[in-house]
Amino acid sequence: AADNKLLKEIKARITRLYRWSKAETEKPQTQQSSLTALWEAQQQLNAPRTRTGKIRALQESAALFSFLQANGIQSMQQLHEKIADMNSHYYDLRGKIVKAERRIATLTERGEMWEQYKSIHKQLAKVKPEKREQFEQRHSRELILYDAAARYLKELKDSGEAITPKAWQREIDQLAAGKQADTLAMKSMRKDLKAVEQLRKTAEQLSRQERDKPHDREPDR
Repeated sequence: AADNKLLKEIKARITRLYRWSKAETEKPQTQQSSLTALWEAQQQLNAPRTRTGKIRALQESAALFSFLQANGIQSMQQLHEKIADMNSHYYDLRGKIVKAERRIATLTERGEMWEQYKSIHKQLAKVKPEKREQFEQRHSRELILYDAAARYLKELKDSGEAITPKAWQREIDQLAAGKQADTLAMKSMRKDLKAVEQLRKTAEQLSRQERDKPHDREPDR
């Protein structure tokens, strides 16, 4: 659930930034927001008064500067291309995470079926023939699960899969480690997204200010 929430959050944020930057690049060159102008406006519009606010503002400015410099972004077109690249990277990571989750679920089910089969099988092997009926009466529920597990494992074996519980667990551990690394990479995108979101916020503030400006009216005749 937490992973799904993260994937949806990142996707929604990238989508909003992608649409905004695309709309900016589609404007005539003279109307496109200048990154330099947005940077300067951000310092003025969001100038905090408290010490904590000033520290946070400095951190946000540093993060934005680092993001733009690290990616060589000097124009809105370059920013849009970077966001498009982030979108592609998101889908690559998402695909790997989802694929790992599905494989882990499959292997986990196999392991559970094996444990279910093994635990009852050991008990059955110890039951003397004259006490078999009594055992079956006392453990009817467990035996139903045992039969289901036995059928599952037989079908798995008949399909060409080897019954290798230890190998299944090793693969689960490897997949879980890879999935964790991909999830961390996904989370690290938040820092860059937040930096670009600050630019978008500033652009929207400037746009609202422009709309709210009183326009000169022609004198009544």
